[in-house]
Amino acid sequence: MTHDAGELALEELLKAQAYGLGFDLVGITSLGPMETADAFDDWIERGYAGEMGYLPRDAVKRRDSRLPVPGTTSAIVVGLNYGGRAPSGPIARYARGDDYHDLMTARLEELHRWLESELGRRISGKAYVDTGPILERDLARRAGLGWFGKNTNLINPRLGSFFFIGILLVELDLEADVPFEADRCGTCTRCLDACPTNAFVEPLVLDATKCISYLTIETKGAIPPDQRESIGSLIYGCDICQDVCPWNVRFSQESSENAFLSRDILVGDTRAIAKRILALDDESFRRDFKGSPMKRAKRRGLARNAAIALGNVGTVDDAPTLVAALNDPEPLVAEHAAWALERIRAQSTACAVMPPVASRRFESMAIG
Repeated sequence: MTHDAGELALEELLKAQAYGLGFDLVGITSLGPMETADAFDDWIERGYAGEMGYLPRDAVKRRDSRLPVPGTTSAIVVGLNYGGRAPSGPIARYARGDDYHDLMTARLEELHRWLESELGRRISGKAYVDTGPILERDLARRAGLGWFGKNTNLINPRLGSFFFIGILLVELDLEADVPFEADRCGTCTRCLDACPTNAFVEPLVLDATKCISYLTIETKGAIPPDQRESIGSLIYGCDICQDVCPWNVRFSQESSENAFLSRDILVGDTRAIAKRILALDDESFRRDFKGSPMKRAKRRGLARNAAIALGNVGTVDDAPTLVAALNDPEPLVAEHAAWALERIRAQSTACAVMPPVASRRFESMAIG
């Protein structure tokens, strides 16, 4: 089938197709120089990217969205809601189910194939979902999908900020949507004030090295002792600055994607989830987290986080799990388990109230 100019505009058909594929937001913008490129380079220069060494790569391409895929002139920008109405918990909402990268990329590629079929010819292009030197937020704002909140998230007036952004770059001149120019945050600073680690240097500037999402996902080694208590009950990621946003409180929606439903291992309270994670070996970790975005932290990182969470919210009943983790083949896990045990010991009335195995272990470690 080829497109007939006398029918609905191609842009309208394209958006209808994108909605039919399950996307919740769709917009179109032209490619070119990126507005926040200078700010991004400055952010990198100030050290706020921490260990994320991949971010400075391809800096030249990031400054102009026409460069990652030569010849492309337009971006189809989509948003996919992942469920801001789900209860908060130790795992950030976006990571509880299957990996959004895979799901969104497959659908964007299907949209690309539809576009080629509609026009009856090959169209050069590529789908990106957090995987290339592209400032997706810039393109999303330019495509009319929302504004930059003070917490750096893109906020849509109908959906809030609990959605993923995906991009399809195409070698096709499409009529661009009107950019979202308004800033609807006003004087509100709830997101900045709620951050337990004071990660926001100022509105719109996040020091990632203090962000709980960074600490629990991107940090590969030990989490600095002075930051562990602030992590609280969180094991992977953090939604706090989104949870308190009035736009999310009022407009966030349930996700209709079954792929984003929580895995069994992630159902329950912090203590239950943490103990399950600490009980995993490499094989069971690969089995239980196959196709999950949480694989990014690897077993050692996830177990490290689980130990910290138990140290912050656990009780003496959790001591045996942490004692067993002292013998974890990964020294990183054992180190954080020892920290957690000391935290629980310090918060208990006396070492004697712990289970005998934990009490003996504390004595052998000469703690207390």
